[in-house]
Amino acid sequence: MAATRKHSFLRDHALGLALLALFIGSMAGQVASGRLAANADRAQHGQPPLAVAEYVASPDFVSATFENWESEFLQMGVFVLLSVWLREKGSAESRPLEPAQEKHPRFPKDRQPAGAKATGVVRWLYENSLSLAFFALFAVSFVAHLLGSLGLHNEEQQRHGEEPVALADYLTDAQFWFESFQNWQSEFVSVLAIVMLSVWLRQKDSPQSKPVEAPHDHTGH
Repeated sequence: MAATRKHSFLRDHALGLALLALFIGSMAGQVASGRLAANADRAQHGQPPLAVAEYVASPDFVSATFENWESEFLQMGVFVLLSVWLREKGSAESRPLEPAQEKHPRFPKDRQPAGAKATGVVRWLYENSLSLAFFALFAVSFVAHLLGSLGLHNEEQQRHGEEPVALADYLTDAQFWFESFQNWQSEFVSVLAIVMLSVWLRQKDSPQSKPVEAPHDHTGH
């Protein structure tokens, strides 16, 4: 019986587990390679090397990590909201052009989440919880990126014998916004690519693709 439950769990959550494994592996690679690069730079300036825990808590790591997370969560939050109101003819990532073409399955009350059965503000929060979660994660990542980037900038200031910059002043610094915009544009172009490429290209059995036989002007899955 235990073996059956284990198999069922792996089958039911294989996609999430695979992505989690890829995330952990990539994060480990970032920590290892980033620490080597940071310590090589510190050696050139006559500074002692950082231990793993010290590097993970350093402005260098914090800035680089949350700079990327910030753009990912912004991209997903914006896309979730834009896909509510806007359409792209032929794209698998768009809702159908006509409301009559949309299918809204009905679920029995006993299977509906508690938030779906609520009313008023609780219902509104649950209805919009996906985009709200992405924007909350974006806000947290934005602040973490800002603080990490400021710390990194002030470390450079210290190396050159200059005064540290205050948080309010750094908010108008071109370097910080360059870091943000270079990541934001890359995320939006990747979403643009999947929206447009799914009009003409297919991936058999993927929910991100239309059926192989679907005409190019078929919109939605």
